[in-house]
Amino acid sequence: MVRTADALLLLSFGGPERPEDVMPFLENVTRGRGVPRERLEAVAEHYLHFGGVSPINALNRDILAAVEAELSAAGLELPVYFGNRNWHPMVEDTVARMAAADVGSALVFPTSAWGGYSGCLQYHEDIVRARAAFGAGAPELLKLRQYFDHPLLIEAFADAIRAARDQLAAGQRAAARLVFTAHSIPVSADAAAGPPADGGRLYSRQVAEAARLCAAATGFTDYDVVWQSRSGPPQVPWLDPDIVDHLDDLAAKGVEAVVVCPVGFVSDHLEVIWDLDNEAARKAAELGMGFARAATPGTDPRFAKLIVELVSEQLRGIEPRRLGSVPGYGCTRDGEPCAVGCCAVARRPTTGN
Repeated sequence: MVRTADALLLLSFGGPERPEDVMPFLENVTRGRGVPRERLEAVAEHYLHFGGVSPINALNRDILAAVEAELSAAGLELPVYFGNRNWHPMVEDTVARMAAADVGSALVFPTSAWGGYSGCLQYHEDIVRARAAFGAGAPELLKLRQYFDHPLLIEAFADAIRAARDQLAAGQRAAARLVFTAHSIPVSADAAAGPPADGGRLYSRQVAEAARLCAAATGFTDYDVVWQSRSGPPQVPWLDPDIVDHLDDLAAKGVEAVVVCPVGFVSDHLEVIWDLDNEAARKAAELGMGFARAATPGTDPRFAKLIVELVSEQLRGIEPRRLGSVPGYGCTRDGEPCAVGCCAVARRPTTGN
């Protein structure tokens, strides 16, 4: 079905842009979850280490500018808006601006490629909340589909993996171990991800499929999929192993160098910078292990092209391009889930910052 739209909304997680924003931002992220104050203060130190600024808003503004240029080149004259779940510009305020500009309907691009609660359903909740905050006359909003196996995403990651491998010492490149990471979530949340008919675990299966596609594109026949950025009480099982623990295991097996690809992230969120460029890189140095981290695709020109292609699927009826065999879902208007029973959980921890 070919649809019409008056605008495109880039919907993201949000992040602080000055030190005084850090605690209010974290309180927004964790509201209603009973996270102890001392835990928030510990996470705040990660932000303050970088001057109290998360890179995510600046990265998203760069993506927005690239998408505007790509839309224009494709002959799609759509204004592009930017809104966040947890920090300014808040999506509720953005939807109000859209309504004031007579936007009757808009496509919504989420900065998450995945299924599951945090990766997909929570963006539907954002849409419902933002429209409800405005009330009658709010623009209709259509969230674009999951894109974890889009050819342009895989190509961008594959080139980033090759570039990272080239950063290693020449003698380490051939035997370097490829390790993919994504944001960990509780095992119970992963089990509930996806329509029941698919058997759950949609998020972890999509991550594994994206990793498989990237490894195949770069000629790696063996690789690992691990996790990062765990939070929450230790008695709750989360997807593991953690990247830092995994480096210990690899060193014990004699691995001398690793290429780490944050396949679960589209941009260099603070979690990527802290967990990989600081904690994982420091662990690798302690182990005497070569370490190179692949770039995320958000700054790659192909990422803007991917977004415009998803828009064109809706506005021009072009055939969706997918490389994988794991299910990925499209979406319906105004916050309705993209499949019956998909990710039907009441609340799960959020990811990405």
